[in-house]
Amino acid sequence: MFSLFKNKKSSSTSGKITTTEKKLTYTLKDLIAPNLLEIDFKDIKIDNRYYRIFIVVGYPRKVDNTWLSPLINFEHELAISMFYYPLDSDEIINKLKRKIAELEASLANEYQAGKVLDPKNKVALEDAQRLMEDIASGQEKFFNTGFYIRLSADTKKELDLRSKNLVSTLAAIGLEVVPATLRQDLALHTTLPKAQDKIFQVRNMDTSSLAKTFPFVSSELTMDKGILYGINLHNHSLVIYDRFEAPNANEVVFATSGAGKSYYVKLQALRYLITGTQIFIIDPEREYDKLAEAVDGSYITFSQDSEAKINPFEFIRSTDSTDKNILRDKILSLHTFFRIMFGGEISNKASAVLDKALILTYKERGITTDPDTWKNDPPLLEDLYKILKGMVEPEAQDMASRLEKYVMGSGAGVFNMPTNIDINNNFIVFSIRDLRDELRPMAMYVILDFIWTKIREKRRRRLLLIDEAWTMMQYEDSAKFVFGIAKRARKYYLGLTAISQDVDEFLNSKYGKAVVTNASLKMLLKQSSAAIDLVAHTFNLSSGEKNFLLSAHRGEGIFFAEQNHVAMQVISNNAEHRLITSDPKELEKMKSSDISKLDIEEASDVFNPEG
Repeated sequence: MFSLFKNKKSSSTSGKITTTEKKLTYTLKDLIAPNLLEIDFKDIKIDNRYYRIFIVVGYPRKVDNTWLSPLINFEHELAISMFYYPLDSDEIINKLKRKIAELEASLANEYQAGKVLDPKNKVALEDAQRLMEDIASGQEKFFNTGFYIRLSADTKKELDLRSKNLVSTLAAIGLEVVPATLRQDLALHTTLPKAQDKIFQVRNMDTSSLAKTFPFVSSELTMDKGILYGINLHNHSLVIYDRFEAPNANEVVFATSGAGKSYYVKLQALRYLITGTQIFIIDPEREYDKLAEAVDGSYITFSQDSEAKINPFEFIRSTDSTDKNILRDKILSLHTFFRIMFGGEISNKASAVLDKALILTYKERGITTDPDTWKNDPPLLEDLYKILKGMVEPEAQDMASRLEKYVMGSGAGVFNMPTNIDINNNFIVFSIRDLRDELRPMAMYVILDFIWTKIREKRRRRLLLIDEAWTMMQYEDSAKFVFGIAKRARKYYLGLTAISQDVDEFLNSKYGKAVVTNASLKMLLKQSSAAIDLVAHTFNLSSGEKNFLLSAHRGEGIFFAEQNHVAMQVISNNAEHRLITSDPKELEKMKSSDISKLDIEEASDVFNPEG
């Protein structure tokens, strides 16, 4: 081992060391050269950083187009140098002839001796014959290839650890590497941007294999436009994507509690809001109230005692003569609502009675299939109750008695009032936290149906976020309705986001699986050990990806966009974080320090597209 130092010339006078007063001239090499260069057997120290250069000495038999992707996306910085030297085709053919003759003779001797033929020799013979034919026909040419990799770290110990990771990563794709022992100085020059191969450790490679080493394929997921989703954990690039440029704008988000799914969704909603997208959110746990206030949105609390009401009988008031099916569609939608309300299937006879009663209920308000009658106010739940009460069929009496609870009983005040809300705001949140659990599925269905009705009235770029969407998957009818929205959303320029922590409930539903299939985007955050096998099977995860999702930190996950997917870390700036965090400790700290209106108003100026 030897070291080189750069020091100023000095002299000693009377026991004191002084610098010689002399004008020094420096060349460009002097200015860029390091102060310290220390060369060891298997590494080099330049100033305060350690380097180790590896030579690739073994290659896989066959390679794919993306075979170097794990190397390009290695977790630490690498410098890669590759050298290609063209060879004379006639010389290669002659060498291949000799090699083929050797292999044939070896196999013939084994055959005559009654031995089992060496499978490696058989494969080598087939490869050599095929390659010689390709070279002779001009389909392939031959090259000598030199492949060198430089790794660096701040300490020797860290360099050794990174070296082990690099060797194992390359072994997984069939590359065998060794350190340039006693040649680290030459290897360093080889990996500098001087195009000089000082080692010349080469391997023969044909044109097809050579072409697959360049260009390198990296798991980047970046578009020219869109919003920032997070940081790519493979190579620290930005994940920028516009979901409305995908085949459909739907997304599913699965995570265990506390993994950061609401944080991710709120951040995405905030950033899409800036692009002029209208946002609808169904909030089961009052997590979006502060965000709605910050962007001057509408926060609608949906409960028995709140002022906000939605009439299940509300429908599109179109006067287009081609839309005569609108009322019929609404009546069919009400069938689904009442099946959820009654807690299951309705017999065929009861369904026929209900259909007749619904038509009569609308007719009592002067509403028929004639679009000119649609200007009239729609009926209420109590109108249907009265119609059923006046019918003679036992099924009508049974349904009337079950409706009584929601008209004048303990469930009254939710579904029996005229619609009085306005959804012209760009950011609208429907809160159902104050509803009892038994009323939530019905309320979510009514809200979704109301939003879907308004969406079909006028097309514009919108997002619909359903938090805790597994609630809708409990009933086949509501699950079918959500799937219907997912399937038709693109037609109305809508992106549906279904968020769930109960993965089993969602994926075990046939309509839940269909929603996943119809989503171009998927986000998987940390998963529980109980659900990971189902998730891995559904999304075709590798064992490494399964382990990553089991041990992922908050905000880390796998982001799927069509056929591409990357490991991603969700990130936000300070202003965004204050608005979207739901961590109880942070919220308490913010409350006690009175972060308040000033911060919210400042953020509102930034994030409100009309501000």
